Amino acid sequence: MTDSSLETFNEQQFCDDLTAWYRENRRDLPWRLERDPYKIWVSEIMLQQTRVDTVIPYFERFISLFPTPKDLAEAEEETVLKAWEGLGYYSRARNLQAAVREVSESYGGVVPNTKKEVSSLKGVGPYTAGAILSIAYDKPEPAVDGNVMRVLSRNLAIYDDISKVSTRKRFETIAGSLVARTVPSDFNQALMELGALICTPRSPACLICPVQEHCRARAEGVQDLLPVKAKKKPPVAKTMKAVVVENKAGEVLIERRPDTGLLAKLWQFPNCEDEREDAGNVLSYLENLGVRRAGSAELRRVHHVRHVFSHIVWEIDVYVLRGEAEIAPDRDGLRWTPKDEVDYYPFPVPHQKIIDHVLKGEKADES
Repeated sequence: MTDSSLETFNEQQFCDDLTAWYRENRRDLPWRLERDPYKIWVSEIMLQQTRVDTVIPYFERFISLFPTPKDLAEAEEETVLKAWEGLGYYSRARNLQAAVREVSESYGGVVPNTKKEVSSLKGVGPYTAGAILSIAYDKPEPAVDGNVMRVLSRNLAIYDDISKVSTRKRFETIAGSLVARTVPSDFNQALMELGALICTPRSPACLICPVQEHCRARAEGVQDLLPVKAKKKPPVAKTMKAVVVENKAGEVLIERRPDTGLLAKLWQFPNCEDEREDAGNVLSYLENLGVRRAGSAELRRVHHVRHVFSHIVWEIDVYVLRGEAEIAPDRDGLRWTPKDEVDYYPFPVPHQKIIDHVLKGEKADES
């Protein structure tokens, strides 16, 4: 069944014009060097919520560490999280590894080439499944993400709210009708490329667009009004305090986050929510962790870190506690580590900022 928006729209010419432009203008990206379904899969997971320029070095390092599904399946989870450190949305990495283990166990290490099998893998939604099947296996499956919905909403002048599930399904129907008319691998990548380079969220480059003749939004002068998307709620601010605890041996105390929830299983410096101006709450938190300090151990504020997640903002006052600090033995999830070995552990970005300022800043001052 074809969407009514495609009536009077020259689907075949649109596909031909867009695909021809892509073949001449596509960027040289490392995951496009070969049509390896595993590498395409890794790239698509990394590209969720992340810009291409940011992803490239992460992808190259990740593939150098885990060049095959077998390598990723057999890796320690902490090693995978460390390779992912800084990309955020760490559940992507955990789900990817879990799904690759399933590929190794159930499919002999070969990424399956059917929609049913690919879609059953952990963390693989309709977009990722469509991207793998179309780009790696040339299957006529739609791959609809934000870029694609923006391109199609403008070309077809569709005013449906793209934050709604029903709208995404509508675009999947439209994209499915289009991809069946051409080379799936090139066409789906062309839609993504057009959205990334030409049909951008703000100030689209309509004058050099290869499909401008097909674009209803441009003809009506409404390209800046599309796509329609409901405004998100602003992120909630959390005021926190974090402490870099250092003992006489020059080791710092780190703790592992819970196995579930935000930033699960990553390491951090002891921290807690605390809106008080003094450090009373954070000292109580350290005591609850089992941290004991002698009278010579001094707590002082040295830095402030602000980090914005998609739904929350962390405002962190950073303290250091140096001297006769120690922890009770056998505290689960707590560990003393030499300062020069902190980089072996995966930390969330806010705590990487603490490392850079407090620990690495000290080294820079000493040199």
